[in-house]
Amino acid sequence: MRKFLTTTAMATLMMGFGGFAAHAEETVEVLHWWTSGGEAAALDVLKKDLESKSISWVDMPVAGGGGTEAMTVLRARVTAGNAPTAVQMLGFDILDWAKEGALGNLDDVAAKENWDTVIPTALQQFSKYDGHWIAAPVNVHSTNWVWINKAALDKAGGKQPESWEELVALLDKFKEQGITPVAHGGQPWQDATIFDAVVLSLGNDFYKQAFIDLDPAALGSDKMKEAFDRMTKLRSYVDDNFSGRDWNLASAMVIEGTAGAQFMGDWAKGEFVKAGKVPGEDFVCMRFPGTQGSVTFNSDQFAMFKVADEKVPAQLVMASAIENPTFQSAFNVVKGSAPARTDVSDEAFDACGKKAIADLAEANTDGSLFGSMAHGHANPASVKNAIYDVVTRQFNGDMSSEEAVTELVAAVAAAQ
Repeated sequence: MRKFLTTTAMATLMMGFGGFAAHAEETVEVLHWWTSGGEAAALDVLKKDLESKSISWVDMPVAGGGGTEAMTVLRARVTAGNAPTAVQMLGFDILDWAKEGALGNLDDVAAKENWDTVIPTALQQFSKYDGHWIAAPVNVHSTNWVWINKAALDKAGGKQPESWEELVALLDKFKEQGITPVAHGGQPWQDATIFDAVVLSLGNDFYKQAFIDLDPAALGSDKMKEAFDRMTKLRSYVDDNFSGRDWNLASAMVIEGTAGAQFMGDWAKGEFVKAGKVPGEDFVCMRFPGTQGSVTFNSDQFAMFKVADEKVPAQLVMASAIENPTFQSAFNVVKGSAPARTDVSDEAFDACGKKAIADLAEANTDGSLFGSMAHGHANPASVKNAIYDVVTRQFNGDMSSEEAVTELVAAVAAAQ
């Protein structure tokens, strides 16, 4: 963890944004886990935007792509009575803190700017608690993506796989090319991200029953065994040095052509963009085979903690800045995600960004938009972590598919 303080020496100046004002030299202390190159570049858009409104940014980055480490640091800060101004959070983690009464109230800015109308209902489930706005969504990430090196794909025949069988055939061809077929980092949240897509590829109803309804019959089914069998197959395409590798380093393998594909959320695109790569020319973005038309999502949000009264105006300015359509476009173009508002134009987005926005709209309309289990939007953290444990142990060969199914049912039951 590292800190740095950016200060601005300006005369007292009222800077109105969305009708909310802050004085010069006010600060927001922000805890987040956006530490990779693409993520840091996207976060800089928000930092500069706030600095233009006389809000200084106290940076509190905690590395770790799933946010687990950041939540540990947060708990220590809150326990010590020293909560940050704003914290990057996902899904049920936000609701857990709201239940503890730790979060502030954003109703004033939300009402003035009509958030109820422009922010999708699926996101509001995590942005509001007991009818009150307690967080500002920054984006909508979808997690069931495949990122493929275009040169490797062309060498393999150029066809994007549309089924599990075609995916396996493509990975075999990557192996024949002498590259690592699947770039992966051996961390529980990354294992779970792949498992998310594998389960979804076996059917929307199955995904909902297993991960949202937590139906024991679905969790213990033959179809779940098939999902674990597919994980075993995918494990055979991962290199020997995958353990502990950060996700952005796995992305770099695809970017550099030493690996063929990565199964990762659309934050990976930020790494490709930062490396100067162009979709359709250098890399291909596609949905995990079998999940076309469906989307599993997570949404990075900034939960606003209860702070001293004099710090609230800066908090409201930050919340307003996050939801500004201009910022939503600029930030998400860099981050690789879709805007958290439905009224933001896709004009500035590249081909993958336009696809993300279109896929999200289609899934929202068709009822095939689901909160991601792997990223805290399908069930509470206790259940998510229980699933993580089983998935990682099975992926690493510590148990068979049959044993994993039995363990999964027991672990989810115990965690509820």
